[in-house]
Amino acid sequence: MLGWLRISGFALIDSVELELGPGLTVITGETGAGKSILVDALALLRGGRASAELIRAGRDEAEVEAVFHLPERWPLRTHLVGEGRTVDDDGLAVRRLVARSGRGRVQLGGSVATVGELASSIGTLVDITSQHDQQSLMDPESQLAILDAFAENEELLEGAQAAHQTLVAAQSDLESFSTEARARAEREDFLRFQLTELDEAALQPGEDDALKAERERVRGAEKFLAVYNRGEEALYSADGAAGDRIATVARDLEHLAQLDPSLAPLAERLRNAQALVEDVAADLGRLSGHVRFDPERLAAIEERLHVIGRLIRKHGGSVEAALLRQAALSGELADLGSFEEGLAGRQAAVAAAQAKLNEIADALAERRRRSARTLAKKIDGTLRDLGLAQAGLKLVVEDRGELGPRGRDRVKFLFAPNPGEEPRPLAKIASGGELSRVMLSVKQALVKADRALTYIFDEIDTGVGGDTAEVIGRKLRAISRDRQVLAVTHLAQIAAFADQHIHAEKAVAGGRTTARFEVLDDDKRPWELARMLGGGRPPTREAAAHAGEMLRRARMAAA
Repeated sequence: MLGWLRISGFALIDSVELELGPGLTVITGETGAGKSILVDALALLRGGRASAELIRAGRDEAEVEAVFHLPERWPLRTHLVGEGRTVDDDGLAVRRLVARSGRGRVQLGGSVATVGELASSIGTLVDITSQHDQQSLMDPESQLAILDAFAENEELLEGAQAAHQTLVAAQSDLESFSTEARARAEREDFLRFQLTELDEAALQPGEDDALKAERERVRGAEKFLAVYNRGEEALYSADGAAGDRIATVARDLEHLAQLDPSLAPLAERLRNAQALVEDVAADLGRLSGHVRFDPERLAAIEERLHVIGRLIRKHGGSVEAALLRQAALSGELADLGSFEEGLAGRQAAVAAAQAKLNEIADALAERRRRSARTLAKKIDGTLRDLGLAQAGLKLVVEDRGELGPRGRDRVKFLFAPNPGEEPRPLAKIASGGELSRVMLSVKQALVKADRALTYIFDEIDTGVGGDTAEVIGRKLRAISRDRQVLAVTHLAQIAAFADQHIHAEKAVAGGRTTARFEVLDDDKRPWELARMLGGGRPPTREAAAHAGEMLRRARMAAA
């Protein structure tokens, strides 16, 4: 779950820090108080689009930080740890900074990350449902994703995507091979010339670097020899060498140590230094004995480097690239020499990939049709609880007639708000309130299969009230038994079911407007519910008492 959130310099927020718990958390406050700013900040952590407009006036940066607590065996935790990111008992730390300069920064699990990595990780942990997302509910691709999530088709979808990639690659390879084959004789002569040149050169990995290093050694033989000899003399063989001087001081200290034992360690350290100096001098002596100036070897190195340089300029800029080119030329030449076999093999690869993708697409279609009926029934049952007893949702799975990375199906969510009416697409018939209830029904149906740990509902109670609002509160509370839920709401009937209640308000100080957030205790919650019930009017003691009774009933209903 999301355990901790800090926001700084973001929109109306100067700085806020919140500890969040499991279950259902509601965020309430007057219109314009900044309730949805928390949702916008979390959307930024999910990899959402950043803009300088998000930064608070007078600030150069906006920053959002969070800590997520992941279950021990959660797939994302295993993946992130495998990448070397820190995920421990303290949780997964995430940070995103947006700067007016445009140079934002992202940290994920203690190390730098990209926005794409943020989206592929935190985007799977946090699911945001808002009025905008209700519009996505009407999108065919989103409807297909909803059905696949309910059917738990992830493994089949991964197989379909892999098979589709294989098919596209095989088709591209076949097309390329067929086109190039028309000029294969000319191409074969060209390839053979280049390959012969590379074969005769017999390049070795890293050869150029080794030769350049050897060339420098041969060129600088006299310089190396002079340095080695001077060093050996200064350290050991010359009169007054460093080793002798160290030995002299060591002997003097050893004599004095008989009078003052505290000098013994100094003498011992000098003896160790003497041994180290003599070892270095000996190594320099050995090195000087190996130095040779060989003009013939230098000429051979220069000639070989000339050959290597000419070839790597033609074949990729490095010996390794030239070797890869050599292997590619050999493979292509073999293909050109056996065109018919190559053509037949590529045609067979396309057919095999097509058959594999068709097989997976058939399995997906069968599971989708079976799951569509089950999902529609679950959604209809929840809709009845939400006051749409006469409404019905139908999920239609159709064959698009062409294969893609998700099979060949399209899905339509058809909605009939009243008995006797023909189901029609959600986009053409559902009101805002109906869409809110359909979306909530979908989320409840998916909660067991969904990999998100935190659900965020941003004012999905639009267009509802009274008894229906209380049922929405119950549904949110039920979902929160499996997932952490954060809900921005303007309805007291929903807020009464919360385990944690955050109140947002605007304050003006020094000519600046600031959004503030407070976690309400049991004494303050009835007064906030009373304010919500009163339409923003100052609550009375009687209204607060009524709100307290509402809280008590909500606790009893949730027990």
